[in-house]
Amino acid sequence: MAPDLSSKQRRILEYLRSHAATKTYFKSRLIGDELGLTAKEVGSNITALQEGDYDVEIEKWGYSSSTTWKVDVR
Repeated sequence: MAPDLSSKQRRILEYLRSHAATKTYFKSRLIGDELGLTAKEVGSNITALQEGDYDVEIEKWGYSSSTTWKVDVR
């Protein structure tokens, strides 16, 4: 795990890694519900994960009722 990540970013990254084997698309609102964060907190922290060099590829996918993210684990 990269030391430059905040605790929220680490939690989101671990959540995505653990669920990406069975899912491809994630809504910020639902990730937040699972982790005790708001959808806005999830969105702002996922942006940092998109820009970093991690084993997870994250792409902003849609906006209906919460931002949807397409996630692939490399």
